[in-house]
Amino acid sequence: MTTVPRYLLSVFTPADAGDLGPYPSQDAMSESLAATGVFTARLERDGYLVMADGLEPPSTATTVDGRGERPTLTDGPYLETKEHLGGFWVVEAPDLDVALELAADGSRACGGPVEVRPFRSAESVAALLGT
Repeated sequence: MTTVPRYLLSVFTPADAGDLGPYPSQDAMSESLAATGVFTARLERDGYLVMADGLEPPSTATTVDGRGERPTLTDGPYLETKEHLGGFWVVEAPDLDVALELAADGSRACGGPVEVRPFRSAESVAALLGT
């Protein structure tokens, strides 16, 4: 059985963005969200989309460390960074080249950089384990 590779297309936003995120105005934000919606609909129509969503700001995060006897909960993100994950698409694409083309279209739609990262496959895990 051959499985189609999955890729995470991550959209990053400056950590110091205001209420409108990285957008200079409400209109710019509305235009970008509309373009992103059109792009996401295209991914779904063309059979690439597994799921997509946007995230609330890092200030809403809670970090959970369950390694001890009792979990430790800390308000805020795990890392303090200049940028944070603002949203994502999970896509199935036949290869990395197609995923990169999709990411370029997604970047144009959302108006920001998009990182492409493949999910681990059964084959890559087996190679990692030496089996």
